[in-house]
Amino acid sequence: MPAEAKVDASSARQEQRPESRPDSPPLTQRQEARRRRILHASAQLASRGGFDAVQMREVAESSQVALGTLYRYFPSKIHLLVATMQDQLEHMHGTLRKKPPTGETAAERVAETLMRAFRALQREPHLADAMVRALTFADRSVSPEVDQVSHQTTAIILDAMGLEHPTPEQLSAVRVIEHTWHSALITWLSGRASIAQVKIDIETVCRLIDLTAPGDAK
Repeated sequence: MPAEAKVDASSARQEQRPESRPDSPPLTQRQEARRRRILHASAQLASRGGFDAVQMREVAESSQVALGTLYRYFPSKIHLLVATMQDQLEHMHGTLRKKPPTGETAAERVAETLMRAFRALQREPHLADAMVRALTFADRSVSPEVDQVSHQTTAIILDAMGLEHPTPEQLSAVRVIEHTWHSALITWLSGRASIAQVKIDIETVCRLIDLTAPGDAK
């Protein structure tokens, strides 16, 4: 693990600030605008040079905030990059809602959705690698942010399924699909899987949706 990641993980435990937590009170309009600038700067730096290119001082300079202010929003580089992933997934979710998947079954729609999301990340491999590495490095201090990534991924899958009230069995299938999707990202980024193999794995795991559907629901 890079030295900065180790230092940041330690500082995160020592310097936790309310504004950086997903369950904190809503931000003001000005605070939200500042937060968005920070996330944009993080994504831009990661897109250019991956995980190592995201240095907190450079993020502060690019987003035009004081370094101390940046740490109040995001106590570490890991917190920042995990939040960046959640933000990217939220943007993808909005795009997918504007152009929903067209598959006949829920399994086909979810597979199509996840492959579209995967290809969006494929277009920004350095950014994808930085965000996935941050998820891998995340310790317990980053659990709320990691949970937000998981919740966003779940929302994307449930929307593709067309479900508002999934059964426990369906939620279990969704979790397995999430795990497979994230694992596929890691294996692709490390060069151990092709896009074709990722597609096969995603389509295979999405068949769990049909197995857990009540009655003949799709």
